[in-house]
Amino acid sequence: MTHPFLTPGGDLQEFPTSERCFITELLNHPSRPDVSLARARVEPSVVTELHALDVEETYVIEAGGGMMEVGGDRFHVGPGDSVRIPEGTPQRIENDGVTDLVFLCLCRPRFRADGYISLEAPHTDEAGSPRQDG
Repeated sequence: MTHPFLTPGGDLQEFPTSERCFITELLNHPSRPDVSLARARVEPSVVTELHALDVEETYVIEAGGGMMEVGGDRFHVGPGDSVRIPEGTPQRIENDGVTDLVFLCLCRPRFRADGYISLEAPHTDEAGSPRQDG
């Protein structure tokens, strides 16, 4: 029997995304539609895909540093900084350091893949066919 205050855990496995970062979903369950929490990891010299979400998101930087872009504004972020990203606002982050950039992603309401909107043109090969390499 499940306790009414317990949200079942996931497998906590990090996975790569087409956004050019790695994600570990810490909390993202239908029983908690109000919130989700993930840890993101961006490797050195990588810029994530320009995108928008249909939810408000807050980044909390845990390690590393980089250039954040929110709604066209660019600014440096580092450990302890938090960034509020309003719903529907274009965003991306660049790891400009030599170590991994690691941050928490708090979404309200919870993140759903169908609420992710890529704002970049699809990558194509010389023949104009979509590439699968991100």
